[in-house]
Amino acid sequence: MTDKAIIVGVNIMGTTEDISQEMCELRSLCEACEIAVVSEVIQNLPSINPTTYVGKGKLEEIKTLIASLETNIVVFNDELTPSQIRTLEKFLEITIYDRTYIILEIFRRRARTKEAILQVEMATLNYLLPRLVGMREGLSRQRGIGSSSQHGRGGGETKLELDRRYIQKRISQIRSELKKLTSLRAVQRNLRKKRDIPVVSIVGYTNSGKSTLLNALLSYSIEDKKEVFEKDMLFATLETATRKIKLPNQPEFLLTDTVGFVQKLPHHLVEAFKSTLEEITESDLILHVVDSSNERYPNQIKVTNQVLNEIGVKNIPVIYCFNKIDLIPEHFYVEPQYEQAIKISAKTKENLAELLNLIIEKIFPNHEVCTFLIPFNKGNLLEIIMKHNEVISTSFTNNGTLITAKVPSYFKNKYFEYLQN
Repeated sequence: MTDKAIIVGVNIMGTTEDISQEMCELRSLCEACEIAVVSEVIQNLPSINPTTYVGKGKLEEIKTLIASLETNIVVFNDELTPSQIRTLEKFLEITIYDRTYIILEIFRRRARTKEAILQVEMATLNYLLPRLVGMREGLSRQRGIGSSSQHGRGGGETKLELDRRYIQKRISQIRSELKKLTSLRAVQRNLRKKRDIPVVSIVGYTNSGKSTLLNALLSYSIEDKKEVFEKDMLFATLETATRKIKLPNQPEFLLTDTVGFVQKLPHHLVEAFKSTLEEITESDLILHVVDSSNERYPNQIKVTNQVLNEIGVKNIPVIYCFNKIDLIPEHFYVEPQYEQAIKISAKTKENLAELLNLIIEKIFPNHEVCTFLIPFNKGNLLEIIMKHNEVISTSFTNNGTLITAKVPSYFKNKYFEYLQN
């Protein structure tokens, strides 16, 4: 790591938020951007200073630290306004970043698919647009009145206007491209609905083990076993990955891994990723993965639920999956407020069979046990029943195959003519 930074946070007095944990997370975010944190400054204030974020005395202290530690960056724990950035850069004479910028930079580095790259670019441009003035502080703002061709505008102001127009044009282009990708995603969702395949979405705080859980559940499938990328790092997954889970003698369902959430997730990112996150709003079931080894997991659950509420997730059943129980004492207690919950380890696969049973119970509640007599010349129908449903028994008669299976109500109505009383 070549960059060295001081991280700065404000503990707003009277709130229940744990600033030390927030700063610990900010340190991890900086490290994900290859920025070494060499010092930490926290000030207790009734509210954030609208001009300089911290008080004047604390600002002097930070300036002294910069000189003694030879740092080249100061990172603030909250999103700064354009005027705050200008004031801080002028006073501290150093590069100023805020939490939002750091998160955007991580997303930019992690994005791989075309959609994710476009979403991150749009979020970044929306963040930069009101901050262009601060970025151009070194340029001249106004030229003498005598220049008729520029109507009084200086080189810096002209460049500023060109940058602003370029960003606005680029945002418009990205919106258009994302709209096409969103339409394609909608078509794919409609096809899944027509096939009546339930969708289970995995959500949770970043680095809670969502991708590891998807891969672990995938190992139980008898068909699609293409694993997704997983790593012990913040925002390892930005792309939505969907895999089909087909268990022996069970109906198939789709399992979707989504981007992780984090404290103070930038609004621009939530907006940019809304088309991707919409996948969650149309799920039949949500697996909320919780890092139970993290002492602040209740707050992480709260943050995740706030984002889900922001994107419009309502009335979808949730199973809270308290993951990483291999890292904590056996007596770990799950509070009763999490009505449907299970303790698991995606790494060791502990209790994953029980989780799969819970999933089946939740997404196939309207299945009934039916017996069909399938003529021998309808072998394709017999194959459909056996492939997509839980088969209880089969036997052969002179008129065809007698099969008893657990099937959805629409299937029973569709093939009513073969139903046996």
